[in-house]
Formats: sequence, C-alpha cells, structure tokens
Amino acid sequence: MSTMTINGRVEALPDDPDALLIDVVRDQLRLTGTKLVCGAGVCGACTVLVDGAPVASCLMPAQAAAGKSVTSVEGIGAASLHAVQKAFMAHDALQCGFCTPGFIVEAAAFCDRWRATKGTAVPSREEIGAALSGHLCRCGAYDGIFRAVADACAGRFDGNDVAAPRIEARDKVTGAAKYTVDIRHDGQLEGVILRSREAHARITALDLAPARALSGVAAVALLADDRVVRYVGEPIAAVAAKDRKSALAALAAINVTYERLPAVIGLDAGRKDDAPVVFDKASRKRAGNVSEAGGGPAPWKQNVRGPTAAFSQRAGKVRSWVNEARQAGSPLLVEATFRTGTQQHTCLEPHAAVARFVGDRLTVHASSQWVFHLKEQIAKRFKLDHDKVRVIADHVGGGFGSKSSMGVETIAAIELARAAKAPVRVAYDRHEELSVAGYRPAAEVKVALLPSEQGSLKALSVTAHADTGAAINSTIAGLARLIYPAEAKALSDFDVISNLPPGSAFRGPGGPPMAFAVEQAVDEAARRLKVDPIALRKRWDPDPNRQRLYDWAAGLDVWRNRKAGQSGRYRRGVGVATGYWLYLWQPKVKVEVAVRGGRIIASTATQDIGTGTRSVIADAVAREFDLEPHEIEVRIGDSSLPEGPGSGGSRVTASVLPPTLLAIRKLKAAILDQATRKPAPGSNAPWRELIARSADIAVTETRGEDGKNTAPGVRSPLRDAGFIGIIFGWMMRRFSNIVVGAGVPSSVQVIEVEVDTWLGHVRVLNVHTGLAVGKVAAPALAHSQACGSVIQGLGYALYEARELDPISGDVLTAGMEDYRIPGISDTPEINVHFDEAGFDHVLGNSVGIGEVATVPTSPAVANAIHDAIGVRLTEIPIRPDRIIAALKGRTAA
Repeated sequence: MSTMTINGRVEALPDDPDALLIDVVRDQLRLTGTKLVCGAGVCGACTVLVDGAPVASCLMPAQAAAGKSVTSVEGIGAASLHAVQKAFMAHDALQCGFCTPGFIVEAAAFCDRWRATKGTAVPSREEIGAALSGHLCRCGAYDGIFRAVADACAGRFDGNDVAAPRIEARDKVTGAAKYTVDIRHDGQLEGVILRSREAHARITALDLAPARALSGVAAVALLADDRVVRYVGEPIAAVAAKDRKSALAALAAINVTYERLPAVIGLDAGRKDDAPVVFDKASRKRAGNVSEAGGGPAPWKQNVRGPTAAFSQRAGKVRSWVNEARQAGSPLLVEATFRTGTQQHTCLEPHAAVARFVGDRLTVHASSQWVFHLKEQIAKRFKLDHDKVRVIADHVGGGFGSKSSMGVETIAAIELARAAKAPVRVAYDRHEELSVAGYRPAAEVKVALLPSEQGSLKALSVTAHADTGAAINSTIAGLARLIYPAEAKALSDFDVISNLPPGSAFRGPGGPPMAFAVEQAVDEAARRLKVDPIALRKRWDPDPNRQRLYDWAAGLDVWRNRKAGQSGRYRRGVGVATGYWLYLWQPKVKVEVAVRGGRIIASTATQDIGTGTRSVIADAVAREFDLEPHEIEVRIGDSSLPEGPGSGGSRVTASVLPPTLLAIRKLKAAILDQATRKPAPGSNAPWRELIARSADIAVTETRGEDGKNTAPGVRSPLRDAGFIGIIFGWMMRRFSNIVVGAGVPSSVQVIEVEVDTWLGHVRVLNVHTGLAVGKVAAPALAHSQACGSVIQGLGYALYEARELDPISGDVLTAGMEDYRIPGISDTPEINVHFDEAGFDHVLGNSVGIGEVATVPTSPAVANAIHDAIGVRLTEIPIRPDRIIAALKGRTAA
C-alpha cells in the first residue's frame, strides 16, 4: 500500500486509480480547508503543496502523491501563523472565505520563495498578480490580497501580534471555518439530482426501479410534481447512495421517456407572436421569481408578461414630446437600445444542503442567505412543527442573491434523508451551479431621453425586456423612477419567458442594467448639451446624498485632468456614472444581548455570507462596553436563535444594528441595577469589571420603526413614488417582509480605462467610488465590500457571458474555464470614499453597501471607453471584438 506524508503525518493512499488527491484530503482525511470548486484547475481553491510546490489537487491523481510530502492549509503555520495568514487577517483580504485557503497556500509558498531570494523587498502588483493568477475570488477580495501579500513579503507581519477587523478571520485563513459542503455525519449519504434533458417536454414514462436496485443506493425520491418539464436541468428525481460515484450510476439507470414539445429559447425568440407558450394560464404559478420582492399582477400575452408600468408619470406626454422631437430631428433627443448579458452568480461554495433526522427532529445545514426564513419554509412544505426544524449555516461561501430561499438541493436532501433514514448531503456540481442555480437576466433596454432647450430634463422613457427564462417579476426600467426627476417619465418592464432555467435576484437586481442604459444616455445628453457630465447630473439630480458625492467626484484629479481627442493605439478615457439602491430593513428582527458567565454574548438568527455581520455586531457591542471585539461572542447562523434577517437587499446591518443598540442600553441599565459594588474610581475598564461580576442577564429587543427624519431633504423613496409607491411598499411588506426606509443609499463612480484600439482590449486603470451609506459600521469590512462590488461590476461590464445552444436550450458555459470572472490581475487601483451623512434618522446611522456599490460600475466603464475612443458601446460584456467592430463602423461611416 502506498502512502504520502501530509502535514507531517503518514497516511495511506487508496488503491483506486480514479481517486484524486482532493478526494483523499477532503473525504478520507477530513481536511476540509481544501475546497473543491471548479474541478478543472481554474480557480485555485483546492491548492495544496506537494514537495513544496503548489498544485491543483482536483486534477492530481492520488497515487501521484505516493512517497511525497503534502501540505494543506491546515499545515500552513500549524505551530504559529504564517506571515501571509496574519497579513490576510489584518488587511481583511477575504470575505466569504471559501477561496481563502487556496490563496493562503499559494501566497505562503510565493512569500517563502520571495523572502529566500529577495529578502524584504516589496513585490510589485504585477509580480503578485502573476503569482496568484491561478486563483479566483468571486467576492472580489483582491485589493486586500495585494496589500497583504506585499506586506508579508516585506516582513511587516513577522511578529506574533495581529489585529483582525473580521472576528472569524483566523478560522478562514487556517481552514478551520466549516461550510455546508464540509459537514460530515456518521453514515452520511451522497445525493444527486436527475434533471431534464429536454427544454420542453411531457414525461410519458418514469421508471425509478432500476436505480433502487443498484448496490449502495439507499433512497430514490420523486421531485417533479408536474409531468411537463420546461427547461433543460429541471429536477425530476433524486438518488442517495453511499458515495457520489454510486449515486451517479443510479441516475444513469433511471429510465425517462419524453414526448418532446415545441420550445422557445431566449429573449428574441420568446417575443415572437407565434412562439410556443411556456406557461399556459393554468401553470403560470409555476414560474420562478427573479426579484427579492413578491411581484404584483401584470398582463400576459403569449410569453411576454407586462408592462408593469407602475412607475410612469404623464406617459402620454413622454410619447408626444419624444415623437415631436424625433420628427423635428432635434439634436438633443437621445435614443438608443442597450443590451446587457446574463450574469451568473458563480458562488464558489455551491448550493448545498445536509439533512439529518433524529426521531421527528430535522436539522439542515444549508448554504443559505436566510436561515430563519428557510426554517419556516421547510416546516411549511414538509408539515413539521417549527420547533422541530433547525437550519444551520455557520459559514456561507457566497450567495449574491441566489441562496435566498429554499432550493431544490434542500428539498432533495430532506426527501432523501427521510426515505433513507440517514443523513444526506446534496451539493451542486459546477455545471449545475452555472446553469440552474440562478442568474441576473440579460435584458434589452430602450431609452429615449429629451432635455429641454433650457437644459432641464423634460422627458425620459425606459422600456426593458428581461430575458428571465422560466421566471417573472423583473424590475429594470422601474428603478429609473427614483433618480433624475423629469417633467414626464414612461417606464415599462416586461418579462420575456422562455424554456431556459429561471433567473433569480442578483446583487441589486435590475439596478446594473438600468444604470448601464440610463447613465450612458445621460452622458450622451451632456455631450450634446456641451456640459460637464458631473455638472449635468448635479443639475438634474436633487438627492442630497448624491449632491455631496458629485462635489467629491468633480474634485478628483483624474476627472479634472482628463484629456480629450486622443490618438494612437492606446487611448485613455475617464467616465462617470451614478447609482442608487433602496434603504431596506426587515421588521420583526430580534437581537439578544446577554451576560453569561462573565462574558457578553450577542445572538440573532442571521448569517454571514462574507459581508462581515459577525464583526458588525461585535464591533457595535464592544464599542458600547469599552471592550475589544474579540471579547464579544457573536452567535449567528442558527435558526434556533431569535429571528434574524435575510442577507439580501443590503438590509442586514440596518436590520440588526438598531435592536442591538437598544438591547445594549437595557442591558447596561440591568447590569448597573444589580451591581453590588461599583467600579473603582479611575478604573479604565469599568464595564469589564461590572460584566465579570454580573449575574447572568439577557435582554432581547426587536427592530422598531425609524425615528423622525432630521436630515433636510431626506424622503422615503416610496413617498416620492406616490400612490403606486405605497402599493409597492405594501407588497414588499406582504410578500418579502421588507420595509423601504427614508433616504436613498447612493454611489458615484469615476473610472479611468485604457483601450488598445488594435486588439480591442480594455484595461481598467483606476476606480474612484464614492458611497453615501450613512455611518460606516465596520470600516475595513465596508471597504472590502465596496471593492468587491466594483470588481463584480467590472466582470459584468467586460467579461461575463453565458453561452447557450439556441436549439436545445443547453447551457454551454459548463465550467469556470468557460465562464470568465475577474481575476486578481484584472483588479485596478480602487479608491473608496465614504460620505457618512444622511441617515441620522436611523438608529446607528448605518445602511447597506453591497448593492449600491455595484450599480454604476458598468456604465462608468462604458462612458470611459466612449471618452477614450469616441464610440459608444451599447452591449455588454464589452468584448474586444465588439470594440473593433464599433471602431470599424465609425471609420466606415
């Protein structure tokens, strides 16, 4: 029997020639810090050292490690933290943390080589980027990673002490953090899902018996409740077996017979009058939901649902004024059609669930953005008592909107666990993640913008058709309601349903495609009016938060010093764009702050998907008690705790911080009331002494309404939207348990690019992002969130595209080698400016960051490209071939 030495221990290797090194490390040895993500050697999450050299363990046969020394992340700094680990902690060079172990292993090896040959010289960004180019971070933690690796190589973290702004940072840099895919119970089975091979068909026969008969198969469950499948990948059944190989063999044994039905694939085909209908009237309730809120009624015609013209104002005037301007040939009328591509969430931790019954009690570990709501959904679907269901998500490897509700992976895991009477794990593979796990719908957005002769905004028309697949409830055009007041607006949204997997909410749903279109139209209007683009926005947009950001942006050197009319192969341009998101918070949220055993414990049933919720709570409590954050125990990620918010809509901080502060006030009073001995005079830590002597006390507070607005000009977005806004607000409460608060979180971005006019390549040089989101609760983590949002926006603008077979409906973008997300070398210098005014009516003064920071990125890039080459790109991703075609078109014209 062959062996390897891993982290200093000799371990046997399996005889199976198909076994990979990652299988041995994760499954046999339970060293779960090493993560399986792409399975193709693209993302770097599975990196280990073999005889000191970094390798992708997802590609290396286990037998190839025979006689070699292997080091996983658990062996990096096992005796004491490596300088790279400390630097990652200090610079918050991580968010969800799922990719972090792979980065740590590679960066530690690079740092050791660098120090051995170059001492404490500082490596350049290019050298660091080249060393880590085989690693991906969907959260976009690259800015911190650059700084961390540079400082570690320079010897700045050779000491023993490190202060980390993120309280779970140590667990993430050492591989100790446990995610749903890492959970392993005794006797646990592996579940897989049988999915439709047809885009539209009726199942005429389904025989599960051959799967049940196979050795190692413990359970088979039917998932389909309708004999009609409407997209490739729609779930039909699930199998649980002793291992994944056996489960896949069982899937292959299931016999399915289809009667193929006419299918329609994509946005253009779905709008045709003679297109096959995806959902007839009786089946429309089966459509998925691409929104974070419940949708209202809207007319259907064939596969087109809409218009949802809920945010129009004097729409008739818009049409007549635009028609008059068109007929008159007005040079001020801006009309264009913009197209945005499909953006996949590409969470590095796949959608996963582990279900286990103990008697009549069910525990589900889930990669979820809303553990409390998921518990409620499970109890309702499976007719279980709420107090007998528990959902746990200790750490979540990204979500971005795709893990906000009960997914098929959770349903399948529970069904199989109940049938097999054993724990079952269901985890999507990367093809499932890139096909059926949700996406930001592509869209066609038509804009007509008409300034008046005096330079005010007279009319704005936005009509959006979203490519939602087997789903509805998109809002793109409607989001233009709350920016740039005009004399008249006509805003219409349409869902175009087709036989594709359903889209879902994605970070600021509807915001980026709306901004890509509207912000380019505003930029074009500024050009025609011969007005500075920031000055025009400042003129048209009275929002006080954005007014301050416009002043900040106008003062940037990169904006003041931009040059027009460049020539040559490489041309630089600077662009600006504005974005906003709603200030959302969730009612009924409860936070308990308690003294137990002389220690402060804060608890709420929310979860941390990388946004830093643990640290936000710990920092708030620590500040109030004059303690350090690491002295506060924060309990989250468990549905048995007091009701907490979902991680969506940038609402967590605004939902948990106010009740936390209220609970702290009451707990302080209770501690002082029962204290028998007051702190000694002159003590520099009176609360530490009082807490140490205090009896156990617990105080729970509920998130209440905000106080009266005190900032001038702060209004509720719904109040601005009139009667329809009131209806929209009611729907948000009724269907999503979300409140839209007063004030508008806002962002302004200024981006500089360089365009290679020969090859069409765009290099983003620097990004300046200004954010008005109230008081920043955790500055280092807020900076990380802002940078990550920008990087996702750059991916949306320049790289990310899903490819489809237009006939079969298959998603051809099957892996991360096909779907291009930004890497570390794509990361520009990012300057983040926080404007902390504007939300003093909110207890704690803090609102969310994640959504608002990504909305203006794609139009700012497009505007910068136009500034560089004089051509406006109206379709994203802005690929090199599109730039070359646009330049040729201009030359030909």
